[in-house]
Amino acid sequence: MTKFTGSEKYVATDDLQLAVNASVTLQRPLLIKGEPGTGKTMLAEEVAAAMGKKLLSWHIKSTTKAQQGLYEYDAVSRLRDSQLGDAKVHDIKNYIKQGMLWQAFNAEEQVVLLIDEIDKADIEFPNDLLVELDKMEFSVYETGETIKAIHRPIIIITSNNEKELPDAFLRRCFFHYITFPDKKTMEAIIKVHHPELKKNMLNAALEVFFEVREVPGLKKKPSTSELIDWIKLLVADDIPIEALQNKSIKEAIPPLYGALLKNEQDVHMLQKLAFMMRRQG
Repeated sequence: MTKFTGSEKYVATDDLQLAVNASVTLQRPLLIKGEPGTGKTMLAEEVAAAMGKKLLSWHIKSTTKAQQGLYEYDAVSRLRDSQLGDAKVHDIKNYIKQGMLWQAFNAEEQVVLLIDEIDKADIEFPNDLLVELDKMEFSVYETGETIKAIHRPIIIITSNNEKELPDAFLRRCFFHYITFPDKKTMEAIIKVHHPELKKNMLNAALEVFFEVREVPGLKKKPSTSELIDWIKLLVADDIPIEALQNKSIKEAIPPLYGALLKNEQDVHMLQKLAFMMRRQG
């Protein structure tokens, strides 16, 4: 099988490449944690593209139930059709909607299945999927059939660490935490998205970005995705490098800071810090 080594669009560290390939070899779900904006969801997209496989995405919400990943039975529609005398009411399969796990199990070729932001759901959600992810099969109560995976999908599960996941679930996964990129790795990431960016502009932008991240007490530190957006705006607005060079954020607010900071408390904190330092200066 093709080994994952990153892609033209995705810079994967050696540790991350090792984690992806280990989970594929072990046939265990890969549980990816890390700060929001560090490329967890994009990883699944790039793994699928690099391995030439179809991607199925199941985006989890606070109201999502594990059963929805298997199938849903629409009893209300069946009752309505029976009142209308519709002939299809006699086949219960007409009212069963396949979930993402069913679609992944039924696929003619191996697919990559993304279960995105699993920690958004109820705490029992991961436990309710233990048997299905372990045995790669489940039963459809309404029809009595058993659905077994034709090919075991490559499963990538992301979490923003909003809540602890159950131990029994963790034992069945290969785990990897995406650490925040260092300056060298971040340079490589930016070059993927902005290949024409001049070296001195890149260095100046990274200097400001990492300085903002180090401001104590920030509610939400700017992430990789926010840095990419910020640089895109700097280029689009033709911001001169002098606006970034040799200026500490303690003395001046970065231009277009709204791309980096996403709540008013952090903006106020930065403004207050700059004001106090200018006053002391």
